[in-house]
Amino acid sequence: MLASNAMTNTRATFTLEKSLADRARSLGVNISAAARQGVETAVRDAMAAADRNAYEKAPERVDPFWDEAEAWSAE
Repeated sequence: MLASNAMTNTRATFTLEKSLADRARSLGVNISAAARQGVETAVRDAMAAADRNAYEKAPERVDPFWDEAEAWSAE
């Protein structure tokens, strides 16, 4: 879950084809829970894509300092 345990909620409205809503209800699908899960997945995917794009624009460079820092912390 992306949010913390102390979350606040907001209402959202969306449109769903009647046939899909009817099918979901007949199968016992909780439409609100499915929508929340879908939004959470979409946000996670968008965050990953943004992170990847940022890395591609400014990739990390090898920094010899970290070799020394790792050796120091291993002592």
